[in-house]
Order: sequence, then C-alpha cells, then structure tokens
Amino acid sequence: MAVQALGYLGIGATNLDDWSDFAIRQLGMQQVDRSASCRAFRMDDRRQRLIVDRELAQAERYFGWEVADAAALDTLAARLEAAGVAVRRETAALADQRCVGGLISFRDPSGNRLEAFHGPLVADEPFRPGRDISGFRTGVLGMGHVVLMVADFGPALAFYQNLLGFRVSDFIRQPITACFLHVNQRHHSLALFQHTRLGLHHLMMEMYSLDDVGQGYDLAQAERDRVAVSLGRHPNDYMTSFYMRTPSNFLVEYGWGAREVDDATWQPQEMSTIASFWGHDGLIRSVAGDAPPPPHPPAPPPAGRRAPVQVMEGNYQRLSGVCPWWDATAGR
Repeated sequence: MAVQALGYLGIGATNLDDWSDFAIRQLGMQQVDRSASCRAFRMDDRRQRLIVDRELAQAERYFGWEVADAAALDTLAARLEAAGVAVRRETAALADQRCVGGLISFRDPSGNRLEAFHGPLVADEPFRPGRDISGFRTGVLGMGHVVLMVADFGPALAFYQNLLGFRVSDFIRQPITACFLHVNQRHHSLALFQHTRLGLHHLMMEMYSLDDVGQGYDLAQAERDRVAVSLGRHPNDYMTSFYMRTPSNFLVEYGWGAREVDDATWQPQEMSTIASFWGHDGLIRSVAGDAPPPPHPPAPPPAGRRAPVQVMEGNYQRLSGVCPWWDATAGR
C-alpha cells in the first residue's frame, strides 16, 4: 500500500489569532510556531500536524500523505507520472517547512493539492496539550481523517484507489454517493462525497477518552454557533462525536471510540443510510448546504440497531452482571 497515513493538513487563512484560540483552547493542540504569517500546531510527538498559513489563498488546502521511505516516495512519483499526473519534486527548503525528510506535490482530479512525504520529524520535547485532555489517537493511524466533496466522483475514487493505494471500507449509492477509504487500521482516513460544493468538508480528530469529547462539547456549546452537528454515534465507524465550525469554511469532527479495519478479514459494506445510531443533528444539513433536499431523504437506522463500544486497555472497566435477562442476552 503506497500511502500509510494522513500526516498533516495545511490551510490558508488570514485570521491567525482566531485559529490559535480555537486550536489551543477548544481542540487542545499545542502551538509550536508563532510568526506574522504562519501558525503550526502539534497533537502528538510530531513537530507539527496542522499548519495555518496567511500567505496561502483562503480556500487553499494541502493534504500531507505519509509513505514509508524515500524509495516508496520515488515509486509513487513514477506511478503518478506514468498515469499522466504532473508531479513536482519539492525543494529541501519546503521539506524543512513541512518538517519532513522529503516530499512531492501533485493535484487530484478535483484540484486538491496533495503532498506525499517520508521521514516526519519528531519533536525534542513531549507534547503539551493546550487544555487538559488525555491525548489524540494518532501514531500509525495518522492525524485523523478528512472528507472531501468532489464533483466527478468516479475519477476521484479511481485516483485514490488505483494510484495512491486506498482501500474501500464501505460506500453508499443512494440518496447520496459516497465512499469511505482506509490506508491503515483506521476505518477511514479519507471519504469522498459527490457534491457540487467542492473542497474540504471536515477534519476528524479522535481522542483517547470519551470525557475529552464531552468536555469539548461543553466548551463548544458555550460559544454561539460553534456546534454545527450535535453529539451522536456513526453507524459505519462507530465513532461517538460532534462537529464544530472552525475559523475557516470547514468543520472539525471531535470523536472517540472508532472501530478498526483488518484487511485480512474486512469486507466492504454498502450502506443504506448515513443516519447515525442516534444524534448528529445537523449533519445532513452540513452536507447539503444550500442545495435543495434530495428526492429521497436518508432512511433512519433500523429500529434497535446497536454496536459494541470500541475500547482499549486503560479506558474502560468491566462491570459485573446484575440482571439475569442481560446476562443471558450477552451470553448468546
């Protein structure tokens, strides 16, 4: 698999102070660079994960996708060029700015700037969160996931699958067209939604503790119009999350408890609805924007549908059974 993880996200914005306040106080990131034109933020041992640059156009984004090493980067560049994709070998100066050993840049069929890199630099000091959180679930899973709105769905999906090595986790054809793709155990590092409104819909950050999400929800609710989508649980990746408006024109999903994908056993599933198990009020509106409602509104999840909570050692304690009915049900 060519791409291994989402490594970083860069955005163009002039309101740097607003971004600093949001990233530090709301998200819990650590600011590591403060200059007249650029702010950078950490969320783990990497030197930077999120970069906000005043010198970029407001709508410009760049997505940093990690590969294994220099040889893998060369192989990817050759594969892209053989497919007719224009590839730029970026300078050492830009690699230094991105805090990586080397990188290339190119565009996907929708015009999004993608950067593939190797050799991410690790910070000399431990991560210090901007507020009291247990930390972000990153590591080999990468920074999180991004959702892109694309007009030409077929070419976009083929590009990410055939050239970059993404694999399908699940998909939906009606009432919308979307596909969720993974490159590691994270259920999806990228999702593509067919839409006339193009660009980044949201960035997802996953926390180690459900309490971090709940406390973040309290903070967001205290600000007018900060919460775009209420707390809820997704039926495909099982994430419990809510969505916030950022100081730019995209959202951040703040979540906990997503499931993992095992390529040895995983079978892609066709979804019949994007409705959540519960909550997430506003999600459909955030996707539709000003567009008229679809002719067939999304079906609700099947009555009584549930899924096991996704936990790891250290963030749960097992309770003893106290109900004969539940003990019998769980035993089956």
